[in-house]
Amino acid sequence: MSVKFRLIIMNFLEYFIWGSWLISLGSYAGNTLGFDGVQIGSFFATMGIASLFMPALLGIVADRWVPAQKLLGICHLLGACCLLGASFQTEYLPLYSMMLASVMLYMPTIALSNSVAYNALEKAKLDIVKDFPPIRVWGTVGFICAMWTVDFTGFKYSAAQLYVAAAAAFVLGLYSFTLPKSEVGNAGQKKSLVDSLGLRAFTLFKDRKMAVFFIFSMLLGGALQITNGFGDLFLSSFRDIPEYADSFGVQHSVVLLSISQMSETLFILAIPFFLKRFGIKRVMLISMLAWFLRFGLFGYGNPGDGLWMLILSMIVYGMAFDFFNISGSLFVEQSTDSSIRSSAQGLFMIMTNGFGATVGSYGAGKVVKMLTVDGVTDWHTAWLIFAGYALVIAIAFALIFKYKHIPQRA
Repeated sequence: MSVKFRLIIMNFLEYFIWGSWLISLGSYAGNTLGFDGVQIGSFFATMGIASLFMPALLGIVADRWVPAQKLLGICHLLGACCLLGASFQTEYLPLYSMMLASVMLYMPTIALSNSVAYNALEKAKLDIVKDFPPIRVWGTVGFICAMWTVDFTGFKYSAAQLYVAAAAAFVLGLYSFTLPKSEVGNAGQKKSLVDSLGLRAFTLFKDRKMAVFFIFSMLLGGALQITNGFGDLFLSSFRDIPEYADSFGVQHSVVLLSISQMSETLFILAIPFFLKRFGIKRVMLISMLAWFLRFGLFGYGNPGDGLWMLILSMIVYGMAFDFFNISGSLFVEQSTDSSIRSSAQGLFMIMTNGFGATVGSYGAGKVVKMLTVDGVTDWHTAWLIFAGYALVIAIAFALIFKYKHIPQRA
């Protein structure tokens, strides 16, 4: 079996685990278990909490003591146990605790799986820049396959989605031990705990341009998990309206939402063109306006004659997500000194997927709870509030962030 094919299997399973529950857990928690908006939001905030420190901590372990492929396997095996444990919980606190533990173990595996892939490709004398993207795209395919599996089996309203995730995590956990070995304990690369955790990058806040960029990245990061947490719950609410109850968008809402991931794979390819032509400021503005459209179209769409709005919302998601995450990462890469570049990337992740996503998930949950009366949520108003939030950020960013684009440099 070739190295590339082995890494494709790893990436497929890595994101299959996440796709098994990320989009549908909100419906299970809200419709089946009866949790409120704040409680649902808290499940998605766990990813932000975990992103604050777990990838950095386990990165240190992988660098110094445990080979990355073995640590990847250990994390997934333990994560499978947590997911299985979560499947038996119906009360909020036990379920939240088990999901938090599983996410704490899962989030570092994204970076670990990348490290394993880079190491394997390097040992096979392959071009990482050329060969890794076609391998990584199978992760998105795995995510979509998991969404479709959960949807067509009807698992989105039950704990069975967590069984699927646990099974995939168990398989990947065992499979990880067969992957090419990664080295540990590089004597020439010993770093202080401050450097290992990426804390030295906080000195970038002394630079006004970078400080403004990171602050707005955190604010926009608040939008990242909103539709993951409440998108399927919103679509499933149309089950109570007779004219929409049997529509495709309600019966197979997770499949409809999977168009977002398909769009994501396409917009990744457009990033180099947009960055070279328009520069980071305009690309980030495009992302913010895409989030505005994402939420606004949800607010006015429906699974009937408004289905086109929902589909368009799924399409613009790729632009909203990729133009923010990937373009922002490239901007950090180009704007920081090589001595703290890795730390700066870690800081970008902390500000967006850490602080931003955590506050955004809890904040969105409070909005949904506030607009829910007798079990019925005013989704139209909720989505317009989220759209307004994205629009305000876009206007403020356009006025405050100063950046002169040089086309030749992208």
